[in-house]
Amino acid sequence: MGACEHCFIKNDNEFSTLLFEELEYFTRSKTTLNIKKGENIVTEGHVMNGIYCLKNGKCKLSKLNTNGKSQIVKFLRQGNILGQRSVLSEEPSGLTITALEDMQVCFIPKTRIMEAIKDNPVFSLQLIKNISHQLNEANESISMMAQKSVKERLADVLLKLHEIFGTDDEGYIDIRLTREEMANTIGTATESAIRLLSNFKASGLLEVKGRRIKIVDLDALDRASQGYN
Repeated sequence: MGACEHCFIKNDNEFSTLLFEELEYFTRSKTTLNIKKGENIVTEGHVMNGIYCLKNGKCKLSKLNTNGKSQIVKFLRQGNILGQRSVLSEEPSGLTITALEDMQVCFIPKTRIMEAIKDNPVFSLQLIKNISHQLNEANESISMMAQKSVKERLADVLLKLHEIFGTDDEGYIDIRLTREEMANTIGTATESAIRLLSNFKASGLLEVKGRRIKIVDLDALDRASQGYN
């Protein structure tokens, strides 16, 4: 089991504000879990008894609509932590979190998190800041879904995926999603997502090979996300 105090992942999240001895305490308390692609780390409505730190891999956060359709609301990668809002609010998880590839995640019990919050005001403040940032992101996402066309939403999502995951050695966005997942992210039918991707490809904005997508013209895609194309 890797030691939290020596883990470079902590530099990407709130754990960077913890003291060495606090991280040592986390090491003695945590559980490292191996999550297979397609498995849920957290299920919507699940009571959160701690938080998860993504040691490696990628995942999607989704919510089940009243019509039974899943809406993907966010993507996360290595270094992010999950569940802090539910732990602080003592509310069940509002989202299902699913692995997009084989992952390792570290689970830290709620009791240890609450002790760190009480003992370390810098850690507490960083948690609050990050939760506030997530709320702002959620507001922006709601605004995007309400005000932008499906074409603009697709362009916006592709730009966000590029920002979050970067590119592989061949310049493709370093995440592979099904057409259904793309559709569930922008709130449209799978057929519409396929047609729009084909249109972007024909216009020279993208290169598409199966589930691999490369942004060829970043500026043009950005203009499309703002409704200028």
